[in-house]
Parts: sequence; structure tokens; C-alpha cells
Amino acid sequence: MKILIVDDSKAMRMIVARTLRQAGYGDATLVEAGNGREALTAIETSQPNLVLCDWNMPEMSGIELLRALRSANNSIPFGFVTSEASQEMKDTAAAAGAQFLITKPFTPKVFEETIGSMGA
Repeated sequence: MKILIVDDSKAMRMIVARTLRQAGYGDATLVEAGNGREALTAIETSQPNLVLCDWNMPEMSGIELLRALRSANNSIPFGFVTSEASQEMKDTAAAAGAQFLITKPFTPKVFEETIGSMGA
């Protein structure tokens, strides 16, 4: 499995990667991007099986990335890992095609349950 982690914070990308390993995804290949624009390139070149993306980022936000992917008929499994989780954001994410929204702070168990429920 190949997982793309998209977050403008290098520290947060490292925390997500560590949490994925703790959740049982230590064999996964992890690819990183610092914003939505970088993620578009990474998706094209590395073809990940799953995208874990922050919502608020410079240049291209997570929701803009998701909408760009879906408008290009790219159905890659996509989930948000973000510090904000209002009902409006959850509804917006679901309407745009996100499979899940994980709220920071998170635990390995949350990752295991959420990603595992997708059959990954």
C-alpha cells in the first residue's frame, strides 16, 4: 500500500507517518506533499492507494485538491486529517467525495479503525 500524506507542516507529516506505523501500516510506502499543488504531482507520479490530507494549506487547500481530483474523475480514496471538524466541514468533505475526516489530535487506534474500515 502507498499512502500520500499532505500537510504544510513537516512536523505534522512526521506525526501522521509515525501514527500510521503505530496503527499497523509500517509496511506501507509513505509519500509526502506540502500542499495541494504538490499533492497533484505526487498523485500523478507515485499513484498512491490513499490520500491523507490537511484541510487548510497555502497554494491549494485540501478541499480544493479533493475537488480537483474528483472533477478529473480520479476516485482515489481520500480522507482529511485536520484540526477543525465542524459539522459543516464534515458535510462539505463528504459532498466533495472524502471517505472520512479524522480530527487532530488523533491516536493510532483511530487511524487503524478508520483506514481499516475502508478495507485497506
